[in-house]
Amino acid sequence: MKPPFIHELVLGLSGRSYPITIGYNFLGSLNEVCPFIAGRNAVIISNSTVSDLYLSLVTSSLDKTNSNYIVINLPEGEQEKKLSNVELIVSKMLEKNLDRSTVIIALGGGVIGDIAGFVASVYQRGIDFIQVPTTLLSQVDSSVGGKTGVNHFLGKNMIGSFYQPKAVVIDIKTLDTLNEREFSAGAAEIIKYGCIRDIRFFEWLEQNSMSIMSKSLEHLAYAIRRSCEIKSSIVEQDERESGIRAILNFGHTFGHAIESGCGYGNWLHGEAVSFGMVLASLLSQKLDLLKEDDVVRIKNLLESMDLPIESPKLDISTFVNLMKKDKKNKNNRINYILLDGIGNSLVKGFVPEEISEFLTYV
Repeated sequence: MKPPFIHELVLGLSGRSYPITIGYNFLGSLNEVCPFIAGRNAVIISNSTVSDLYLSLVTSSLDKTNSNYIVINLPEGEQEKKLSNVELIVSKMLEKNLDRSTVIIALGGGVIGDIAGFVASVYQRGIDFIQVPTTLLSQVDSSVGGKTGVNHFLGKNMIGSFYQPKAVVIDIKTLDTLNEREFSAGAAEIIKYGCIRDIRFFEWLEQNSMSIMSKSLEHLAYAIRRSCEIKSSIVEQDERESGIRAILNFGHTFGHAIESGCGYGNWLHGEAVSFGMVLASLLSQKLDLLKEDDVVRIKNLLESMDLPIESPKLDISTFVNLMKKDKKNKNNRINYILLDGIGNSLVKGFVPEEISEFLTYV
């Protein structure tokens, strides 16, 4: 019998659909939630901090299925999301003669999930992997949807693939050990979903931000579930980001430039996206798409979850040059996700000179 869980939904992609299971304190029953791992070789990719906390739960679940496994711990930090770590993992797998029936288990935050998923997509032309996200940001965003990859010094996520997991397993208990800064960074992605798609969810967040920040299980469970539902519905319509999926990048074009310009890891991804959403909201206001009162509401909600709404120290030319390298740009136009009111989003392209003028205005 499966252990109790709070919610399970399915991301529907025809033959590549997969479950997203959201529960509390059930990693020790991973074998029951993901019965397809039984008897298979497994590679657990994590870091030492997460391993010390949760690895024994995962390995105990594998022991119940007589699965053989190896553990690869990477150093922590966004700066570790690089090709040399992909090569390190692949080398260790080849040394163990692991074949295409092997399953990778990504145990950690977004960095671990992105690297592990990318390795799964390229190892012997593709093997199964499971996302077991342990940070709020990875639970509500990066673990769902199949984007995998690593950074290049010239740009974030420039090397990667679309490759869906076999399952996403979200244990809310792992957030008990997450530090406050990382937790707040994850909240930025939750706020994003309300901004781009669901004004009622945005209003619910305004009313319940304190409960979320105090890690109320009931409120966290709903926020995570609703975020996964919104993202799943968008990915189901546009898996490879040729259309509507682009709206998930609200705040990200500015945010990626902040991350890269300030040095990976100095601004957390969610922190950079937070100020990116402020800039995108102000740009929407400048174009008469968004009311000033709505910009204030967005900034107040971000602040209520301890997220930055002020600019880092980046000069405008650096900012724009970094945004020119965004992989979503087309024909020398930088594409931005804007808001036509809270809960409604659209894509609009600007030439770099127009964005420079806007940043001077801000």
